[in-house]
Amino acid sequence: MAFIPLRFKPGINRDITTTADEGGWYECDKVRFRQGLPEKLGGWAKYSANTFLGTCRATFGWVTSYQDNFLAMGTEIKAYIEAGGVFNDITPLRTTLTTTATDNCIATTNGSTTVVVNVTAHGCDNNSYVTIVGSTAVGGVPNSELNVEHKITKINDDSFSITVTTAATSTVAAGGGTGIDIECQLNPGFAATTLGYGWGTGLWGRTGWGSGSTPGINLGARYWWFDNFDNDLVFNYTIDGYGVPYIWQRGTIANPNTSLSTRAIPLADLSGATDVPTYVGQVLVSQNDKHLLAFGATPYGGGDFDPMLIRWASQDAPEDWTPEATNSAGFIRVSRGSVIKRAFATRQEILIFTDTGLHSLQFTGTTDVFSLQELNNNISIMSSRAVATANNVVFWMGHDKFYMYSGRVDTLPTTLWKHVYQNFNYGAQDAVVAGTNEGFNEVWWLYPTGSSTNPNAYVVFNYVEKLWYYGTLERDSWLDSGLREYPQATANGYIYNHEYGINADNSAMESYIESADFDLGDGEKFMITRRIIPDISFSGSTATTPEVDIQLKARNFPGANTRAETAERVIRTTATTHTPQVHMRARGRSATFKVSSDTTGVQWQLGVPRLDAREDGKR
Repeated sequence: MAFIPLRFKPGINRDITTTADEGGWYECDKVRFRQGLPEKLGGWAKYSANTFLGTCRATFGWVTSYQDNFLAMGTEIKAYIEAGGVFNDITPLRTTLTTTATDNCIATTNGSTTVVVNVTAHGCDNNSYVTIVGSTAVGGVPNSELNVEHKITKINDDSFSITVTTAATSTVAAGGGTGIDIECQLNPGFAATTLGYGWGTGLWGRTGWGSGSTPGINLGARYWWFDNFDNDLVFNYTIDGYGVPYIWQRGTIANPNTSLSTRAIPLADLSGATDVPTYVGQVLVSQNDKHLLAFGATPYGGGDFDPMLIRWASQDAPEDWTPEATNSAGFIRVSRGSVIKRAFATRQEILIFTDTGLHSLQFTGTTDVFSLQELNNNISIMSSRAVATANNVVFWMGHDKFYMYSGRVDTLPTTLWKHVYQNFNYGAQDAVVAGTNEGFNEVWWLYPTGSSTNPNAYVVFNYVEKLWYYGTLERDSWLDSGLREYPQATANGYIYNHEYGINADNSAMESYIESADFDLGDGEKFMITRRIIPDISFSGSTATTPEVDIQLKARNFPGANTRAETAERVIRTTATTHTPQVHMRARGRSATFKVSSDTTGVQWQLGVPRLDAREDGKR
């Protein structure tokens, strides 16, 4: 009998049965398609050996007129600007304690490395960060160990504790001298939405006496929004939807080290600032016309935060928010919905996602400055970061489907609806992040599955070949390679360069793809296979003898032991660069075909293998 070419339809389809998907691919991990053929994903490696604190939910890159290549980053603990692999802490200060109450406020205990700072109304939380400035040595603890940044280990209303390296040699109740400053950074938030318990968090009277109030409330995760206004960085963090707007100024010195050692300040503290919103939902710069906008803001003139209000500063003046006849500052309100979830800048407009619909904000150049138009009133968005743009099309993940916008809103068909949505952790949906990998014409969504509160899986849409595929990967943020050599993602305190090499940070990357069922012959008679003629390219491999594992799983009837074949029915073998044919014997009416690799130095692309089989009766 002639060889059977194993030519499968490109893309992964998990929305139909393996029998119905005959001739297609059904499962994969760490695999993409190029020109319709599957290949192993590119590798990744740590961009820098340095680490940052917390879980990074947002990254933003920009290049200044001084050719600085900066990356802004925000975690539940800190705000950073990364430059040259160094994480520069620009976390704003919540307050600086400078009154006479800080004089001789430092206490030590003989033999202990715990130092107590006695100040009232400090407002710090446990695990907050403070910097002490101007203290003398106390109780044998040198001032070089005191006058640095500290993480608070214990708090009381009128004191907090820190830990130093050198144990005190004497007990001092009040030391450090006068003129001590204590710089208190923003108190840490939560890396993920957290359920709060305790007195007052629940509904009074719903449980028995003495049980407190249970269950509690959702304590919002901390998220950050970044954008550049020329060389400077404007940003805000949000907890439960809003926060204070800040600015970090690059300055005019050619060497950026001075400004990188300076913290951001509230936008309201900028010289000449007027009527800056106290709280905002998201800051964004309309780069074509140089307006700084706030999506969700406290109203002009004061009042409670309005999650549907859009305000903007005067053109080229991020500090001037007072609407006047002589400037372009102003405001407008979105009428439909209850909260602005995301403002997303495109080439010609700013898309505004609310909890119920989509609007378009466009610069008019008239006295109205901006105009607002409703595009759709019946869409959803999974999280504020579940949107990306590629090839002049905006893609996003909704609560139960994917969408695209190219001048009109359309549903984005997918062959992976069941795989994505039926194992999705909706309790952590705010963690979803989207990004592009334009070198491979891909839009990525990183999302949480099972009980994970962080993204641990991904789904990819190839917008040129109109294909879907998926896999597992733990990443918290993603930024494409527009300003950097490689796409960069964050996890576990590191930045990773992706599409870098062929290994997983110097370890083996497990990669595989498996087909749906296909008939051996006409599907009625049993067939016995004798050999496979491989068609695999190992171009790009660094291993001396790169190889992949090939499996052929034969079975008698659809649904019979679908993923648990008996040992004699699962035929495993290895194909290498120099393997002209692989001998294997498997008997059945149908089969699945799988290619996998789990060793370092291997890169592979599958072509069209051929299977040698002959009839072997009807039973």
